[in-house]
Amino acid sequence: MKKLKWGIIGSGVITHAMAKGLEESETGELHAVSSRTQESSDQWGQKYNLPKGKCYPSYAAMLADEEIDAVYVALMNDRHCELTVQAAEAGKHILCEKPLAMNHAEALLMLEACRASRVFLMEAFMWRCHPGTAEWLKLIREGVIGDVRIIEAQFSFNMKGNPTGTRMINKLGGGGIMDVGCYTVSAARAIAGNAQGKDFAEPIEMQGYGHVSETGVDEWATATMRFSGNVLANVSCGLQVHQHNQIRIYGSEGNMVIPSPWFADGKAIISVGNETREVVHSSPKSLYTHEVDMLGRCVREGRLEAYAPAMTWADSLGQQLTLDRWRKAVGVVFEGETLDKPPGNLSDQVCSNAASENS
Repeated sequence: MKKLKWGIIGSGVITHAMAKGLEESETGELHAVSSRTQESSDQWGQKYNLPKGKCYPSYAAMLADEEIDAVYVALMNDRHCELTVQAAEAGKHILCEKPLAMNHAEALLMLEACRASRVFLMEAFMWRCHPGTAEWLKLIREGVIGDVRIIEAQFSFNMKGNPTGTRMINKLGGGGIMDVGCYTVSAARAIAGNAQGKDFAEPIEMQGYGHVSETGVDEWATATMRFSGNVLANVSCGLQVHQHNQIRIYGSEGNMVIPSPWFADGKAIISVGNETREVVHSSPKSLYTHEVDMLGRCVREGRLEAYAPAMTWADSLGQQLTLDRWRKAVGVVFEGETLDKPPGNLSDQVCSNAASENS
């Protein structure tokens, strides 16, 4: 079957990982790139032998390319909503970097635009697309460590106090919660859900704490969540702190450690009683290839959203609400936003529409 032609929106570091992912893909191929200037677009394209005519000096110019089937939105968080809506209106299928939006209200607009245009959209949590993630979540669902009771998830790194990086800029949607805390939230919600036989669960109680910089973003933060079934989770993140960057799950009969969840290698260490065993479900494909092929598979099947444990639309909406709650508790509000839920039941309507169209 013919491969989907991809255009990349942006030319930052992460786009090179996506280019490699496309090279290994069974369903997609690199077709074009767009940046803010012709020079930066040409420089990027030269590395991957793109014709100069497919190196666009603006995002709008690339979206007008009728040959492009799918796009990867790799810009800062403040541009995700705008470019996703524009891509949807141009009839392109979309893989959008995490977090999907600046807040829940933006996420609703994005999903509704994709539903109206009948295009696929997935939030790009690459670790959720890895087959190893599906395998250890399945073990949780099967009760390999008994009833899940406590979840711990960490993701942080140290920028060495750099106050000028894009992650430190409030209006761009910066901060640790949005950059890496979103991974830990997605893990806690997925684990708590699978422990109850579901794809994800929403916290019924949440408390958050953090240190906010002079630029108005969180530099390190923690949150405690309680899910139904008395499952508790503690998640932490940061831009100026070192942690183990692991997931630990404690159950009534044993525990499970995921040593490298965010850059998934398929490994889980399970301890029950006096026995410890290592389960490995690796893949020769890169993490980004798994994302590309999830989109390709779903588009061929006429679906608008991914298969779990990749991010479904309802999962992304719940994820965004949880991030909003965490930021509100810490005191991080982005320029020009409010964290109030939009009126009406648009969230339920969007998910209901997607479910009916995917059935």
